[in-house]
Amino acid sequence: MDQKIRIMVVDDSILFRNWLVQSLGSDPRFEIVGYAVNAYDAKNKVPLLKPDLLTLDIEMPGMSGLEFLKEFLPTHPIPVILVSSLNMRVFDALAAGAVDFVRKPDLENKVGKTTFLNMLKAKVVIGAKARVQIPVTHNTSAPRAGSLRPASAACTAPSEIPSRSRLNISTADPGRIIAIGASTGGTEAILQVLRDLPPTLPGIVITQHMPAGFTSMYAERLNRLCRMEVREAKHGDKVQPGLALLAPGGLQMRVVRIGNGYGVSCSQDEKVNGHCPLWMCSLILCRFTPVRKPLALFSQAWAPTAQPDCCV
Repeated sequence: MDQKIRIMVVDDSILFRNWLVQSLGSDPRFEIVGYAVNAYDAKNKVPLLKPDLLTLDIEMPGMSGLEFLKEFLPTHPIPVILVSSLNMRVFDALAAGAVDFVRKPDLENKVGKTTFLNMLKAKVVIGAKARVQIPVTHNTSAPRAGSLRPASAACTAPSEIPSRSRLNISTADPGRIIAIGASTGGTEAILQVLRDLPPTLPGIVITQHMPAGFTSMYAERLNRLCRMEVREAKHGDKVQPGLALLAPGGLQMRVVRIGNGYGVSCSQDEKVNGHCPLWMCSLILCRFTPVRKPLALFSQAWAPTAQPDCCV
């Protein structure tokens, strides 16, 4: 890497903040340009320090990380990676413009800290190049398409999502499956794709790189906002029209033949390239024939040419 990624750490816990600053700062790819003890401190320091990326806690006294994102990102579109505990506010923060998240580790658990750092560093490298999208409106009570706008020239407009009339995919062929995979920034992108899709589409399998515990909450959120049913996949679930199955965190999900149709197998296989669940395996291990144009940048409709047995 020719130029170091300039990082600013925002966290009210002095113990965790100092550890994170030291841990990230020891990596030659990164430069810690500063830290903030709360959201107000961050608002003052970001314009002066001009970091490439922020790590941000959500639960902070005074102004929360979520409130900070809503107020600050429209005028300062900086990639933000959430470093927080497990709760539903993570998804609200992602909807407000954060590009990714990592669950806070137990500082007394050496293995957990190492896993956390490896994951965070990988997300920092990717997240620093992410396109920050700021929602103009976001209605979390009813399923409708939300609009996004770039906050400045640094934020590119989101890719056009095909309308239902242009998808032209029917449920007549039981062998057809739609597969969607995403990583950094994918949570809101997947929502944008699924939100307005009709419940008559073929079955959908989804992999979003996400730790155990988060996938069930994410599936519940998608299910509330989308027209089709969305749920976290369980071993043996059938892939059927109108249903989207999200790969559970911590497990690898495979598409397998079940009778005349297809289903999913969820197992505790080893991580591949650090990921579990994994998306890219499907492009390597499966023989699929593309039958339609991509639904979006990261999704494709497929008809298996042979009995599939693949990670998605």
